[in-house]
Amino acid sequence: MTYVERIKDDIARLAQPARFLELANRVLPGLSIVTALCFAIGLYLSFVSDGDYQQGETVRIMYVHVPAAWMAMLCYTVMTANAIGSLVWRHPLADVAARAAAPIGAAFTFVALVTGAFWGKPMWGTWWVWDARLTSMFVLFLMYLGLLAINRAIDEPTRAARVTAVLIIVGFVNIPIIKFSVDWWNTLHQPASVLRLNGPALDIEFLRPLLTMGLAFTALFFTLHVASIRNEIWRRRLMSHHRLAARAAMQREN
Repeated sequence: MTYVERIKDDIARLAQPARFLELANRVLPGLSIVTALCFAIGLYLSFVSDGDYQQGETVRIMYVHVPAAWMAMLCYTVMTANAIGSLVWRHPLADVAARAAAPIGAAFTFVALVTGAFWGKPMWGTWWVWDARLTSMFVLFLMYLGLLAINRAIDEPTRAARVTAVLIIVGFVNIPIIKFSVDWWNTLHQPASVLRLNGPALDIEFLRPLLTMGLAFTALFFTLHVASIRNEIWRRRLMSHHRLAARAAMQREN
């Protein structure tokens, strides 16, 4: 068996809910420990680092705001990949993974918007402006809420999966808009300082805690996502048992 065939075989095994539940129970304790350690180190570096000569102590908001914004976009990208897997390859867990990621992405986006408002008030003199970056992030938050509402409104799982998958893929156009909005339009929001072709523009004093917190938020996302997929699998199993029990009761009455 070649390396590629081995990877395909591993993915096919993970498509089985029982195998995924077994894997989740093994990896979640380790992921939780890594997340806690990364946050402990990241928060320590965030508080012992120097303040900015212009922004003062408010620069520390960056260590939460920026990683939360990164995770908001990463989460939607993961949802898009799973939506494609659900529509094209009919992967049994793709829809589960996309549905489980939606509330996590909404939470990260909310944190990014709130911390951005607290950071913007002393820097810009206002809590909110209809800036291209801020507006596109707000649209992302509304998209998350819309997907959550649709998942709750449609009872039939197959139809809900198909509708949400299409909407997720269409909505992905907003992700590059968020990323490049500061380059395409004249905005109040500062341009990219970390993910740049010429390298990071931040001093190492600020870059070290920012990247550490970024790693912590990434570990938190994957921990929550794996746990949410596991919970969603159990939820669907319980719903299936309830439907079977209801049918059996109706048949007995007839």
